[in-house]
Amino acid sequence: MRIATYNVNSITARLPRLLAWLESSGTDVVCIQETKCSAEQFPHEELRELGYESAVNATGRWNGVALLSRVGLDDVVTGLPGGPDYEGVQEPRAISATCGGVRVWSVYVPNGREVEHDHYGYKLHWFRSLTEAVAEDAAGPRPFAVLGDFNVAPTDEDVYDPAVFAGLTHVTPAERAALETLRAAGLADVMPRALKYDRPYTFWDYRQLAFPKNRGMRIDLVYGNEAFTKAVTDAYVDREERKGKGASDHAPVVVDLDLDR
Repeated sequence: MRIATYNVNSITARLPRLLAWLESSGTDVVCIQETKCSAEQFPHEELRELGYESAVNATGRWNGVALLSRVGLDDVVTGLPGGPDYEGVQEPRAISATCGGVRVWSVYVPNGREVEHDHYGYKLHWFRSLTEAVAEDAAGPRPFAVLGDFNVAPTDEDVYDPAVFAGLTHVTPAERAALETLRAAGLADVMPRALKYDRPYTFWDYRQLAFPKNRGMRIDLVYGNEAFTKAVTDAYVDREERKGKGASDHAPVVVDLDLDR
């Protein structure tokens, strides 16, 4: 089974590229973030024509997550159980389902904006709720993984220059501690290999030639439990999909599994 996580930065703007990538990559399950569309606008039919069922949690604003699967899509849970509200609503940042015997979550963790901003506190609260929500599956025998845009670089090696990010969100001790608490629930970081250069960055800003200069961050992560990580045969960042006109500012992270190992 091939599973990927991909922040598409608007599925409407990226749909032709996404459909082409699905056809060429042979991916069975895709965790999508930043749909930036409503559930009614989501391209269910176009995906169905390629053999993918889809489940979506989206309201048409800046967030939105989805799951695409051609190996089954069962027991869908929309939203983060027990998750916090922001400005009076629970934002569409999580969706989970069982696909081909593997339980997967697609998550889009809040950005945090600035350390002094209330969105930063919301981000940390969201992490706590996520850890509580996944704890049972993380410790269980069934292959399980949380995939998505975590908006945190786990270590200084996961940003191109730590000095550039000093004092900013995505690298603070509290955010990294939140990741460590999540891992401690029974998950491990599935480290992808880079197709170019020495670090598997997953995000490059559109500005200041960040992509060609490889000024990136690794913030799109795959956290799997023991049953999941034992099945991993390969993992890589599909950097090629970040190239060219109309690309997302994120690249897909792809994980291959042999569930019979």
